[in-house]
Amino acid sequence: MPEPTTSPGTSTHAALVQAARQLDLGLCQLFNRANRRHHVGRFFALVSRLGDGLFWYSLMAMLPLLFGLEALRASLHMLLTGLVCLVVYKLLKQSTSRPRPFLASSAIFRTVPPLDQYSFPSGHTLHAVAFSVVVLAWYPQLFWLVVPFTALVAASRLVLGLHYPSDVLAGAAIGGGIAWLALQI
Repeated sequence: MPEPTTSPGTSTHAALVQAARQLDLGLCQLFNRANRRHHVGRFFALVSRLGDGLFWYSLMAMLPLLFGLEALRASLHMLLTGLVCLVVYKLLKQSTSRPRPFLASSAIFRTVPPLDQYSFPSGHTLHAVAFSVVVLAWYPQLFWLVVPFTALVAASRLVLGLHYPSDVLAGAAIGGGIAWLALQI
């Protein structure tokens, strides 16, 4: 009986997928090396904790104090966008079930516990990008505050060993897409 053969395209595809996975893990390990320095790990743990929602909900509460009652509309816009992000995030987490990097490699050092079981997508990044896009549409002068914070939140997920770079990039793209749609409505 002849052996089943695979087409050259199938083996090339499998090789590309494997190479992408190795690159993802390698980059994750590279970022995670910074976590071995105690002060760096603590800094990114604080950023990540603020990115859990404290920073964004505080900003939503502060907008009317900074910009007047009209800013309540911006805060509500951020809140509703965040709720849509939460639903999409939960659906994706449950449907993809990707294990976190620290479970896939003993070389990944984790200092903080994850908020949930799975890795894909990065919910912190998804929400940070979505909130940033919405608040910057209303108040572009806050760029100096929200863009660096969002970048630090995204980096924290890698440094802390909780996400792969592809999780963070996907979270950013999904969050940006949801925010863009929210701004169109």
